[in-house]
Parts: sequence; C-alpha cells; structure tokens
Amino acid sequence: MSHGSSEYGLSKQVKSHQIAAPDLPYLPSMPLRYRPKIGLVGAGGVTEYHLRAYQNMGLEVAMICDLNLKRAEARRDQFFPRASVCSNLAEVLRREDIEVIDAALHPEPRVPLIEAAIRSGKHVLSQKPFALDLDVAERLTDLAQDKGVKLAVNQNGRWAPHFAYAREAVRAGLLGELGSVDFHLAFDHSWTIGTPFEDIHHLLLFDFGVHWFDMASFFLGGQEFVSITASVRRSAYQKARPPFLAAVIIDAEHAQVRMALNAAVTYGQVDRTLLAGSRGTLRSIGPSLSQQQVVITTAAGEASPDLKGTWFDNGFQGTMGELLCAIEEKREPLNSARDNIRTLALCFAALHSADTHQPVCPGDVRRLPS
Repeated sequence: MSHGSSEYGLSKQVKSHQIAAPDLPYLPSMPLRYRPKIGLVGAGGVTEYHLRAYQNMGLEVAMICDLNLKRAEARRDQFFPRASVCSNLAEVLRREDIEVIDAALHPEPRVPLIEAAIRSGKHVLSQKPFALDLDVAERLTDLAQDKGVKLAVNQNGRWAPHFAYAREAVRAGLLGELGSVDFHLAFDHSWTIGTPFEDIHHLLLFDFGVHWFDMASFFLGGQEFVSITASVRRSAYQKARPPFLAAVIIDAEHAQVRMALNAAVTYGQVDRTLLAGSRGTLRSIGPSLSQQQVVITTAAGEASPDLKGTWFDNGFQGTMGELLCAIEEKREPLNSARDNIRTLALCFAALHSADTHQPVCPGDVRRLPS
C-alpha cells in the first residue's frame, strides 16, 4: 500500500510568513516608588549574582549576615560598601528599617530563618527550594498570609529571557490551550565534580531540574497534574557520581510535559524548549541557557523576538523585582511560595518515581526523598 504525504498530514503544512514579534512584557519589572532596605542572610557563592542584580537595579542592601564574618565583609566590600555586616540573624531582624529579607542559606537552616523573618514582619525572598517538606511549605505560606507579609521564591528561571517571553505568550493566550511542553537539554554539568554538589544523588532532577519543574508548573498552571514518571541513569563515560541522564513524563488533565536531559555532553551542546497549543507553537533553541532564539508560529505568521539579557542577569533581577512590585501593588507575586508548592510537589514525586520505577501522583510524596 502506498503512503502519500497526505496520509501523514504533511500536505496540511503551511509555510508561514514573517511577521513582527508580539511585544510582551518579559523583562524584569520594578515598583514605581517602593525601594525598601534589604537584608541578605547568607553570603555564599550564589549571592554574588543576587547582589550584582540588586546593585544594577539601584536597590539598597543595608545588612549582610553570615556566620563567616569575613565572607560577609567580602560581599559588602565588593557590592555595597555602606552596608553593615553581622554574624547573628537577630541583628538583622531587629533592624526596623530593613523590610525585605533575602534568605540565601542552605535548605535545612532556611526554614527557621524564613519563619523568624515572617514573625518579625519582614517580607522574604527565599532561595529555592524554600522547603523540603510540603507540610512545612504550607505552614510557612499560611504564616506569611496571617502576618500580612509576602513570601516569594527565587525561581529565577522564570525571568530567563526565553522562558519569560514564553511565559508571557502563554499568559496572553497567543498559544491557546497548551497540549504539550517539551524540554530537551544536552549540556555539560561536570563543573560539579569534586564539589559538595556531587554528593547529591538526584543532582540533575533536584538541584538543577527544579527550574524545569517550575516552568512546567507555571506553563500548565490551570491544569491539575495527574501523574509523573521519571528515570535516571549514569552514562557509560560520565565522571561525576550522580546520574547524568534523566527522562521525565508529566501527565496533566489535558496535556503532557516531556523532559530529556543529558548532563555529560561536551560537544554540540543544545537546549530546546517547545510549547504546542491550540492556537500556536513556540520553540526556543540554542547552545546554552543564555543563548536562545525564540520563534512563535500562529495563524498570523512566524515571529522571532530580539530578546535582551541573560538568565543570570534577568533572573535575579526578576525575582526580587516581582516581589517588590507585589508588595507595592498589594497582590501575590508571580513567584509566590504558595505557587511554588506545586513545583515542589512535582519535584518530590519525580525523585520518588525515579527511585521506585513507578508513576507517582504529585502531592502524594510529602517530603524530599532521602
């Protein structure tokens, strides 16, 4: 039997013509007037990007706190010379002029820090993940609501230029109802060899993959997740201890998310994202997280926006900027902790699925698998 191209729908393909890209508000926002003093708790490696972002935004970090006072002093001298430094959290929380806390400690001590900050009436931007237990996460979000303060999570990937543009395309309804979301990453994560990150068995799906679980949750925010199936493997040639191969399928009510990751790719690295909906398709591709070309195709034609910025520049500005806007506008931030509970549920379920080789319903696994 002969199979003509029409049997496979190929004859229905229509060549799209180029059109101007939709002007979407993907860049980080700043509040109109609200410029609170910020207290940074924790002065580890990643806080270099936090402080550089706040410096570029014209914000004021008034105090930097770290058990290692020399580390706090080094961050102060590099970015905010007029800031105070201390090694005691209580000193930060006593400062009535500090209204926002950037909680940049490791997950275990982060929970008591967040709780203490909330009880002191401070708004909080927490590093991700903000909790390792869904019950604790829900308790913290309820506490913030009761105390009338905002609790947001530093899911900075939401403001990476390509993800932020896709986020706004979805919010604007340009793609219609989403049917699938695909993430394909072939990259080199070998910089973790010999670092404490190598001690994390699920380094790929937990510490790294939480960004993609977060984007999946956000893109399909209106749909309930039904199940998640995940698997991990070590490649034959990788040097790192944690598995550097991972595959994930997330089934939602009317859509599916697929993730394929290889973190041991030296040559020809690629990062692809594809969102397919009832009214259009958005694809983003590039050799890295910071170099991406977005193309959005609808009945009107094909458009490719000229995106500005990079993940780390836009991302760390975006999370704090959104929190400050939400405080000023008296609304919940897009990166609220309550919204992030959905992300944590996906991540915890994926790790449990990878360990048990069984599908898991998001929300059934209440704590980070050991």
